Amino acid sequence: MSKSKGIKSQHFSRRDILASTVLAAGVFAVDSAVSGTEAMPSSKKGMPLRIAGYRFNRLAALVDGKVPVEGCDVSFELSKISDMNTDVFSGAQARDVTEIGLHPFMLAYANAGFRDYTLLPIFPLRLFRHKSIFIRTDRGIRKPEDLRGKTIGTSGYSSSSLTWIRGLLQDEYGISPKDVEWVISADDSAADKQGVVSKQELVLPEGLKTKIGPAGKDESDLLESGDVDVLFHAAEPRAYLQGNPNVVRLFPDYRSAERAYYAKTGIFPIMHVVAVRSSLLEKNPWLAEAVFNAYSKSKQMDYDFMSSLGWIFDSLPWYPQELEETKKLMGDNFYSYGMAANRDTLETLFRYSYEQGLSRRELTIDELFAPEGLKLEESA
Repeated sequence: MSKSKGIKSQHFSRRDILASTVLAAGVFAVDSAVSGTEAMPSSKKGMPLRIAGYRFNRLAALVDGKVPVEGCDVSFELSKISDMNTDVFSGAQARDVTEIGLHPFMLAYANAGFRDYTLLPIFPLRLFRHKSIFIRTDRGIRKPEDLRGKTIGTSGYSSSSLTWIRGLLQDEYGISPKDVEWVISADDSAADKQGVVSKQELVLPEGLKTKIGPAGKDESDLLESGDVDVLFHAAEPRAYLQGNPNVVRLFPDYRSAERAYYAKTGIFPIMHVVAVRSSLLEKNPWLAEAVFNAYSKSKQMDYDFMSSLGWIFDSLPWYPQELEETKKLMGDNFYSYGMAANRDTLETLFRYSYEQGLSRRELTIDELFAPEGLKLEESA
């Protein structure tokens, strides 16, 4: 492969890596989820705890204060992932507990020695990514194998979502990142939803063919104009949302493709994870269980609502059937926290990051996750 054009493949300093990661991008009883965990000292009741995250339905009870973090006085701040990453990696580190991009955290840890926060096995955002591949209809692309030799546009490279896409394409269809040419757009048509993406987000491995897209064009423009054949994008690009007839998904029936992928692999890709300030956890090891239980209880309340009244309040006409079919395929706790149910998924992303030349070494669960968190599990 020829060397990158427009963007030089490079190794980053600690400061560069931290900057690049900023914008990357049944019934369960959890009151006593872990036996033998250090009890919360009575002197710590009411400890101020600043948390940041999205208001997902599964987090709503925590956001609204209906579920407490035991022993803590919680202040929950709603935020976008780009802002949360910025705060952790290059900002004020104002949050004690925060949602964060999993792969950006991995890169900061492996490549820049970042240790200010540590992870808990709580995964606020998980998404299958077959739906995130968009193609032009006039480029002879009918199946994943047809991507070989094509030009792929993206507004970033080293985000969690794109790392998952490249990994599943290589594992399932034999398409390597070196089999295509990459075009990086300067702008992102979905920036208002996800936060601003800049070229500093790029962590590019050696041996790729890459270039910067034309000035003034976002990733949607690149696909509409034909500058690229394919687009990898975490959100639906503007061209697709507006119904451009030349832009479709590679997997039109992505639901069936994603269900088949899960049935084969057991993987429900993780995008975001919860991180805790390392110094705070070292002084208060009981906090890991308290935070885990709060997130898990909040999720259980959403499960209960979906199973009872959720279909009344939601506008989707076949909501109950979708919920039933999801449980049948993935189990009652389909949005699982804890390590036992998620070890294979995490280790798959660790492998993808290393195989794609992003992380300098293959990471392990034991080093990224707090020791107190490794024991935390949701009990049926």
